[in-house]
Amino acid sequence: MHQAEEFNLLPCPECKSNQVKIDGSPLYLHIGEVIDGVDMRAEVGLLTRNILIQGEMEDSCYGQNQCQFFSFDTFGGHIKILRNFSSVHMSGVELKNMGQQILGSYPVHFHLAEDVDERGGYERPTYLDNLAIHHCFSRCVAIHGTHGLLVKDTIGYDTLGHCFFLEDGTEQRNTFYHNLGLLTRSGTILPSDRNEAMCLAIRSHVYGNYIPVPSADCMAVSTFWIANPNNNLIENAAAGAQDVGIWYIFHRVPTGQSEGQYPEGQAEHTPLGVFYNNRVHSNFKAGLFIGKGVKTTRASAEDPREYLTVDNARFHPHQDADPEKPRVPAVIDGLIAFKNNDHGAWARGGDIIFRNSGFSDNGIGLTLASDGTFPTDEGSSLEVTRSIFVGESSNFGSQGGQNSYWGKGANGEYRTLPRNKTFPIRGFQIYDGPVRMAKCTFKKFTPTVDRYSSAIGFFMKNSWQISPQNNVSQIRCGPAVGLKVFFGRSGQWFGNNDNDGDKMSIFHDLDGSVTGYPDTFIGRADNYLLHHPGCLTVPRWNGVMCTGNFAQLYIQARRPENLTLSIARAAYHSHPLWLQGVNRGAPYQQYQPVVMLKQAYIIQWDGRAPEDIILYPINFNRGDWLHVALCYPREAVFQVVADIYQRRTGTVHSVKHYLAAPSRASALNRTGERLFYFDRESGYLFVHLQAHKARKGHSYCSQQGCERIKIMAHMYPGDSWSCDPNPFPERPAAAQRPVSQHPAGPCRACGAPQLAITSTPSVKYIRIQIQSVSRAGIQNHLTSAFVKINDTVFLLSSHGLFFVVLDACSGAVVSRRHFDTVAGENAASAITDYVQTFIKERSLVLVCSRDIADVEGSSEMPVFTSLGSAKPVVFYKEGSFAMLGYKGQARPSWIKVLSHAGYQKAASLQHYVPLKLKEYQCPANGDESVKFAFSQNHWEHIPAEPPAPWD
Repeated sequence: MHQAEEFNLLPCPECKSNQVKIDGSPLYLHIGEVIDGVDMRAEVGLLTRNILIQGEMEDSCYGQNQCQFFSFDTFGGHIKILRNFSSVHMSGVELKNMGQQILGSYPVHFHLAEDVDERGGYERPTYLDNLAIHHCFSRCVAIHGTHGLLVKDTIGYDTLGHCFFLEDGTEQRNTFYHNLGLLTRSGTILPSDRNEAMCLAIRSHVYGNYIPVPSADCMAVSTFWIANPNNNLIENAAAGAQDVGIWYIFHRVPTGQSEGQYPEGQAEHTPLGVFYNNRVHSNFKAGLFIGKGVKTTRASAEDPREYLTVDNARFHPHQDADPEKPRVPAVIDGLIAFKNNDHGAWARGGDIIFRNSGFSDNGIGLTLASDGTFPTDEGSSLEVTRSIFVGESSNFGSQGGQNSYWGKGANGEYRTLPRNKTFPIRGFQIYDGPVRMAKCTFKKFTPTVDRYSSAIGFFMKNSWQISPQNNVSQIRCGPAVGLKVFFGRSGQWFGNNDNDGDKMSIFHDLDGSVTGYPDTFIGRADNYLLHHPGCLTVPRWNGVMCTGNFAQLYIQARRPENLTLSIARAAYHSHPLWLQGVNRGAPYQQYQPVVMLKQAYIIQWDGRAPEDIILYPINFNRGDWLHVALCYPREAVFQVVADIYQRRTGTVHSVKHYLAAPSRASALNRTGERLFYFDRESGYLFVHLQAHKARKGHSYCSQQGCERIKIMAHMYPGDSWSCDPNPFPERPAAAQRPVSQHPAGPCRACGAPQLAITSTPSVKYIRIQIQSVSRAGIQNHLTSAFVKINDTVFLLSSHGLFFVVLDACSGAVVSRRHFDTVAGENAASAITDYVQTFIKERSLVLVCSRDIADVEGSSEMPVFTSLGSAKPVVFYKEGSFAMLGYKGQARPSWIKVLSHAGYQKAASLQHYVPLKLKEYQCPANGDESVKFAFSQNHWEHIPAEPPAPWD
């Protein structure tokens, strides 16, 4: 965010309509293009307005103004608007040196104004329009207990604390439209405003000697702090915050002066307002964060943390905020997230859907997470669809501006990097579940000697569950995706890669678009709970691909709650999986292995078995079953009960007692009788675990509740609890369908639309790629140059210069021409005649070269100035040339010309070119689709790219 730069504007009568003249040179790269399908064009904001309101400032910090953190004066002016006003409409106002590091003193503050639109009786609803709020000392716009406000075309630049701020969690129906916030720095007022140093130093409101944990309690300062989901964010840009660009945070109950205004939990169940075409970049922690809440109780001995400290919460939107009514999916539509140090976006809860989005150059593009053990809101899920993920784009960035993460990219060029040069980059990160991904495209995830980079990855050092319901379909991976999936390896960042969730990582490739084999599950290579003879290992992924039916066995253990569990499938009993379990404040230990259905499993412990064990068959369909053998001391006595537990209400019903069976076979014969068998010789208790109720959709349990078996054991001190590895008959692993039996065919419908862009919907783009070849390239066996228009490729196998001409209004190819040479009077004359006579006005002109070796010295050609070149083009012997030009009255900003000498890298261009711009002066009917209808001549026309080989 520290690469944002300020300039004064200078008079410029010679400037075009899209140009300004500034009084200096930029220190950093500011991208003005759509790159690799993601719109990374830099925001430009005007800070001055005709009306200026500013605070009177001293030369340095003074008095009780947190001077230990700020060397400058932070006691500025402020505007406060209270309820029952007649009219408030602010437009064209500049606010400078406003706000104070004091609760309630902000540049613009709507304080408990209640409804300020038609609902509040205002015939002309209240708005803030076209404000410039900059170099201020506490927020930008604070909306407190106020509903229905429009904040539009407003800039918040270089401010302290949350910038666009909703305060108590009650604020609803407010709309943020086309605002820009950037350089959002930490402040002191709330725990969530503070950085690490402030968090540790400000302890006046904690209980006793409690020392805050900065990464958990504080460090959340955000450009948009949205404390209630029922607000609208449309076409905003969060272009750099110390922590987060846009954060949806949840108040379990209203806080501050709004206490008691809604019942507990309402905000977490309130449907999301409109979220459309917002951009988030240059943020440290995340571009967009959906999840967590604030502590709504005062500091006490029971919980010594400060009031409003960052806390846990989940987002579960339902109709009318009523969990008894249907879910209302929260739709994140058109998010652009790039150059965020840690996450492009993180979302926890459900239902939440990301669509039409673009993620590029983030540490992790997108993480979708559910509720931990299994979703509290039964049946909820998360999804991403029709979105683009780019690992390392062609936007290399600039070094400096407090960006210390600078190193070599996968292509050998130096570039900005997330976290540091060893951080494992992931496009889509799977955590918990169920999550799903469909019709997404991945580009440029290529591992290097320093770091792993994968299209799909998993949450590292994960102690929690991973659902086998996680699935992907219609995925397209570009040729520069060197690692489609990666399960991690022990070492830096991954630790021992030995936590329960690390071992259980899994997802389902529904159509084979990732693996090449449909209906395939991908798990970690050393997880023998998944293995069978038909599986295929993929060493580069540290993964294994298997067919079969998989679910989860959720195990709770009490008395004691600190044992390590060993679970093995009987067919692979020599390869047990050891699980540490999770005990986060619960009165039991919990384990959650993924299991293959209709198999036998063996459970042991690293000590005497717990006295109480509960087995839940989760993600089982009706009729699915397991045979389970549990190791106990030989003299143990058992009570075994089946029931159905309704988790939401905490009620239990359908209680049935198990009877002791005379043999193992009778206990496991699946007759429907509730029987268990304890073999005192081996020490194993045998039960048949089966789902009898139907499960719907993404629910982990049935609508009646979660079926379970409770095993209560009375054990005597001193009993031996050691058991043999396998109490089941020795049999080879059951044959499942081999993975390789039915490979997937080419997927023409896979992948996202080619662009993730926030622009005027009427503007259409075409993707242009021009690759020339020099004499050196031919000697290195690069035989063909090419021009590529969207997915159509023209290969150029003859030497010389090649033109492709498109209509700038429709994108249709209207002319192509090849010139054998560019040297000599005849060639120059022919090219000049073609450009001047045959290329019409309003044309996009693509020029490519292959082996222009016959140029003596260098050759200059003035005619290219008529296609937008700033000066006559010079061709170099044995060099290469590429041009993206335009013939017409306009001079579009996207014009590019490259002429390289033979010793330089071959000329190459990639660009997204807009069609039918106003400056082209297109006729009303110039809206044809792209067409190719010309003879092949020296061109080879390839309708689409051949599919990339599978990893």
